[in-house]
Formats: sequence, C-alpha cells, structure tokens
Amino acid sequence: MKAILKTTDLVLLSKACHLLNEAGVPHEVFDVHISAVEGSIGVFPRRLMIVPEDEARARAALAELSEYLLPCN
Repeated sequence: MKAILKTTDLVLLSKACHLLNEAGVPHEVFDVHISAVEGSIGVFPRRLMIVPEDEARARAALAELSEYLLPCN
C-alpha cells in the first residue's frame, strides 16, 4: 500500500474517499483508531492508502485536490 494523502482534515479525507469511490479506485484509510490513543484531539494525520498500481488512476480522480496530495515517489 502507498499513502497518497495525509491529513487531519476529516472533510478533505471524506471528499477524497468519495472521489476515489466514484472512480472505482480501491483505497483504505489508515490510522483511524489512533484517536483513542491521542485522546481524540485530532493531532495525528490519517493516511489515505492505495495500491501502487492504481496511483495514476487515483491521482486523476483526485485532480481537484492535487495541492493536498503527497508527491510521487
């Protein structure tokens, strides 16, 4: 899996997941349950993960959010 987006902004994360769902790009959100450890203060970012083979499709689907995406490796 590869992180394409890292954020503490739950609205941005929701929008990104919606766009990937619409494009049929499988994805997973990591670090969702870290809030139990951090005391639910929202300090630790959540990571939007994709398989590396889907990176081009994911970046195309998330074009309107490109300023927030992690750089290509």
